[in-house]
Amino acid sequence: MSKIKPSQGAPYARIMGVGGYRPTRVVPNEVILETIDSSDEWIRSRSGIASRHWASPEETVASMSVEAAGKAIADAGITPAQIGGVIVSTVSHFKQTPAIATEIADRIGAGRPAAFDISAACAGFGYGLTLAKGMVVDGSAEYVLVIGVERLSDLTDLEDRATAFLFGDGAGAVIVGPAKEPMIGPTVWGSEGDKSDTIKQTVPWDDYREGRPEKFPAITQEGQAVFRWAVFEMAKVAQQALDAAGITSEELDVFIPHQANMRIIDSMVKTLKLPDSVTVARDIETTGNTSAASIPLAMERLLATGQAKSGDTALVIGFGAGLVYAAMVVTLP
Repeated sequence: MSKIKPSQGAPYARIMGVGGYRPTRVVPNEVILETIDSSDEWIRSRSGIASRHWASPEETVASMSVEAAGKAIADAGITPAQIGGVIVSTVSHFKQTPAIATEIADRIGAGRPAAFDISAACAGFGYGLTLAKGMVVDGSAEYVLVIGVERLSDLTDLEDRATAFLFGDGAGAVIVGPAKEPMIGPTVWGSEGDKSDTIKQTVPWDDYREGRPEKFPAITQEGQAVFRWAVFEMAKVAQQALDAAGITSEELDVFIPHQANMRIIDSMVKTLKLPDSVTVARDIETTGNTSAASIPLAMERLLATGQAKSGDTALVIGFGAGLVYAAMVVTLP
C-alpha cells in the first residue's frame, strides 16, 4: 500500500480573472499590400482580417505579458504573491533558455512560483489552462497564471502572399484558482504529427551554424490543407468537448475558437449547429491571428464589451502547428 498522502488541492478549478494587451500600433491591410500583390477585398474575403496590432521594439514578449498578467490579477482580486505557478505559451520567445515565465514571474512580484514555458502553438492556451487546472486540483498551487503571448510580426515573411496578412502580436492572461463546482470541463486534446509540415518555421535555428540564411525564419503554412483540417476535424473535437462537459449546443452561451480565419469560425458554427443566441468571438477582424494569445484576448474583449458576461458557459478550442489541438467548456470569470 502506498505511503504517499493524498493531495490537498481544491475539488475543482475555475478561471477567476482575465486580462489582455494589444500593442499600440494598428496595422491596416494597406500596409501589408505594400509588399504583396493582393487587395484589401481579397484579404478580408479570405481571412476576415481588416487590421492587426504589431509590437514596437519596447513591446517585448515579457512586457506584453506583464501588462496582461497585471490586468488578470486585478480582475481575479488576488495579489501577485499568492500565485504559485506561471505558465507561458509562446513560439516567439527567441531565447532557448531560461524560460520567459521566470522573468515574468519576477517582474510581477510573484515570489518563487513554479514557472515554465510551453510550445503548443495556437493550442497553447488550452494546454496551459489544462496544466493549471491540474496544479490547482492537485494542490501544488492555489493560483496559477496562464499567459498566451506572441510577437508573430517577428516571424512573418512580408513577401509571402499566403501568410503576410495573417499574423498579429499581443498577450492574453488568466488566473486559475480553486472552485467548489466544475467550472473548467474535461480537455479534449491531441496531435496529428503526420501533418506537422502544413504549418512550420521555414528555417531551423541550427542552419545558422553553417552561415546566415538569406532570410530570417518565418512561419509558413499550406493554407488549403490547414483550412480543410480545421473545418472538418476541429468541429468534431469541439463537439467532443461539449459532450465531455455534458453540455448541448442549446445550453452554450459563448463560442471562443482560435482566431485563425473568419471562414473557419463561420464553418465551425454551422457544423456545430450553434443557435443564433450563442455569442461567437470574431476578434480576428481587428487583431489578426495571435496564436497562443488569441483565445484569452478574444475572451477579454467579449467580457469588456458586454458581449459576454460573468458566469456564461463558453466553449473554447485552439488548433494549429503540430498539428495540435485542445478544447474544453469553461465558465467565464
